[in-house]
Amino acid sequence: MKLFRSLPSVDALLADEAVAALVECYGREVVVGACREALEEAREQIRREGTLPDDLVNRVRKIAAHKSSPTLVRVINGTGVVIHTNLGRAPLSDAALQAMAEVGSGYSNLEFDMESGRRGSRYSHVAALLAELSGAEAALVVNNNAAALVLALGALAAGREVVISRAHLVEIGGGFRIPDIMRQSGAILREVGTTNRTYLRDYTEAAGEQTALFLRVHTSNFRIEGFVHQPTLRELADAARERGLLLVDDLGSGSLLDTSRFGLAREPLVRESVAEGADLVLFSGDKLLGGPQAGCIVGRADVIARLRQHPLARALRVDKTTLAALDATLRAYQRGKAVEEIPIWRMIARQEHDLEATARRWAKRLREQGVAAEVRQGRSTVGGGSLPGETLPTWLLALPGEHAGGWAAALRAHQPAVIVRIEDGRIVVDPRTVLPEQEETLLHALEETR
Repeated sequence: MKLFRSLPSVDALLADEAVAALVECYGREVVVGACREALEEAREQIRREGTLPDDLVNRVRKIAAHKSSPTLVRVINGTGVVIHTNLGRAPLSDAALQAMAEVGSGYSNLEFDMESGRRGSRYSHVAALLAELSGAEAALVVNNNAAALVLALGALAAGREVVISRAHLVEIGGGFRIPDIMRQSGAILREVGTTNRTYLRDYTEAAGEQTALFLRVHTSNFRIEGFVHQPTLRELADAARERGLLLVDDLGSGSLLDTSRFGLAREPLVRESVAEGADLVLFSGDKLLGGPQAGCIVGRADVIARLRQHPLARALRVDKTTLAALDATLRAYQRGKAVEEIPIWRMIARQEHDLEATARRWAKRLREQGVAAEVRQGRSTVGGGSLPGETLPTWLLALPGEHAGGWAAALRAHQPAVIVRIEDGRIVVDPRTVLPEQEETLLHALEETR
């Protein structure tokens, strides 16, 4: 009981000069909460160990700092996974970041027509550019690709049937499944074919008076190989048109560049889906496009108009900073500069000899600091539900592995945090996904936490 009585009150702690200074920095409410939490921890220590904490004021300082720190912070991605869903997917280009700051720091013409001086539409800002790059008649942007599918199904097929191959009933990240999305949209699922083989006749025989559209969903995060068959998009488009139905092609990631030129499997191109007759093509903004989180919808002008007029379109709309970042990202494609200017494409296109030179430079620096660093060959992953199973050759910085788990934890706790892989009991860092301006910070973190 004597130890408990020796603890100061909250008011007494607040009267301490060092704690009072914290109020100026963090605000009274945060500091009062930190005092209470520190005192409760002290009581628990007395109950558990029979001792007082060494420095109660310092504990208050740490708690207040933690409570006032943002939970979303920048990290260094040393994993080699280019589009890392858990780490925010695609890092934005300098142009995209500048565009966001420009429109976000003041007012903008988000819904204002500069020529007429009257109300305009936010959808006009990137629609023409998306249509130009995809070859489509019109375009619309919502807040992610799952939202794009919900809107398309809700506007075009609510209360009616949607015919889809069983092979396309996929589950995307976070446990969201195509059947669940379809159910929420009000559309009625009509699955056809088998997991590995679906024919055109399966679609046509299922089409009836209650059918609204055919849906194709790209299996972007897995691959079915071997004894497989699916009708081509052109075949589905022709069959849908003959029956007065629509064809929606959900590409998931989608790409505006041919991935095969980088030694990867060929990801479906948005422009090809449009050219082959899909009435709507859906794809993400923050995967292989390399921009902000968004769901891009391109296709026939009359169908896009139906989506814009649907009540759900307002609930799923994007804000001014997203539109600004997407516009800047798309303009890099328009100028033919995507590989040079968009970070994910710079990473994908980075040459093996350059990666080796970087890894060897890092190893030399760390060895000079007494760290037994080595360099070895490895593989980078595209990730983010894009190009499943596809990897790129790389060179890795490999570090001693006696306490790899503890070292990795220390790197995660570092400011800024560094996220690494552990392979064969050793920490490995892939230079492919470390931005050039982060190299010095990365090396400091490795030296300080070893």
